[in-house]
Amino acid sequence: MTSLKMVEYTSDRQIAWLAELADEIWHECFPDIISDMQIDYMVEKFQSFEAMKRQIAEEGYHYFAAELDGIPIGYYAVCKQPGSGINNVPTLFLSKLYLRKEWRGKGIASIMYREIKRYARKNGCELIKLTCNKHNTHAISVYKHIGMVVIDETVTDIGGGFVMDDYVFGRMI
Repeated sequence: MTSLKMVEYTSDRQIAWLAELADEIWHECFPDIISDMQIDYMVEKFQSFEAMKRQIAEEGYHYFAAELDGIPIGYYAVCKQPGSGINNVPTLFLSKLYLRKEWRGKGIASIMYREIKRYARKNGCELIKLTCNKHNTHAISVYKHIGMVVIDETVTDIGGGFVMDDYVFGRMI
């Protein structure tokens, strides 16, 4: 790796790149976990250009790309949730953390997580929380490796006849 940077993406062009990256990653990452129909539905509902723009404008989300020599190889999204979570402490919800397949297992997710912790501290958060599909064994092992622990389980109806069956991970910082 030459130059890895975390860059907040805010422009329409940048968000469009992230939406394309999300579509690519989701279709290679999830086929053994959820159906192609659910992947398509979730990408459109949560990871499309329109969804990301709405999340930024209306829900307080911030999207960051992991850029290697200026090329996005992964991304994450965070949203501050004041006064929520364990013991009603300010929480940073880590909504998304994804890497292209060829960049997994190289320590980049740990670098991304260090940046997420810095962002959380800078924004007064005491807890980082995320949800992860119960059958996504790779992601579960990554989250456990970086010190996250399962704090709850949830099944969420997301419409279209689909549900998300997730663990809720958390870590005080």
